[in-house]
Amino acid sequence: MLPVVVFRFSQTEGPGYLGEYLTNKGILWTQTNIDAGDSLPEDINGFSGLVLMGGPMSVNDDLPWIPRVLDLIRQAVNQGVPVLGHCLGGQLMSKALGGRISRNSLKEIGWGEVSKVGRNPAPDWLGELPASFEVFQWHGETFSIPEGAERLLESAFCPNQAFLLNDLHLGLQCHIEMTAPMIQAWCEVGADEIAQAEPGLSVQQPAIMQAGMAPRLEKLHGVADALYDKWVKGLKH
Repeated sequence: MLPVVVFRFSQTEGPGYLGEYLTNKGILWTQTNIDAGDSLPEDINGFSGLVLMGGPMSVNDDLPWIPRVLDLIRQAVNQGVPVLGHCLGGQLMSKALGGRISRNSLKEIGWGEVSKVGRNPAPDWLGELPASFEVFQWHGETFSIPEGAERLLESAFCPNQAFLLNDLHLGLQCHIEMTAPMIQAWCEVGADEIAQAEPGLSVQQPAIMQAGMAPRLEKLHGVADALYDKWVKGLKH
């Protein structure tokens, strides 16, 4: 099988648990660190899947790599190469597919529940997951659902938490790839953002985010396993 390519946009927002998952499954993968100046591939040929991680920038920023990443996403979708986006990555997917990225009504930072949309969305993907479950959040913007995609998940503070296109491409607003070191690093790097955010139920303090992480991460990785298991089935051979 050809390797999966993972795009990193920020030093502290690497593949995390996803990297462990792919390695444990024996799936070859390579990482392109855009934040460190790595060159983007010319095209999607040569890869079995495309993964986009998170980052502190906005998809609407005037950054030289954004148009190229959007083009690679469209190439992948057109060629049936599965795309998986986490937070910023999900927003990049939405924009590439004609969606709109805008400010969310509130920032979501920390642990929070997401719920399935409707009675039985994407049963092949979400069937083994409960009606609601806990994920990790860190975003101030949100995506619209691209035309032809199915909205899968919502939260109390953000209605668009996940979408599925063509039973291959999964865009997430939430984070399921978290590890303990990542949460600790984000709390340090994002300390000013937390302090400046509007206080309320949607924004947690670092001590709360880091309390009882082991059992929370175990459950989160169970969610990740369920979704990643479905996504890797579509990888191109």
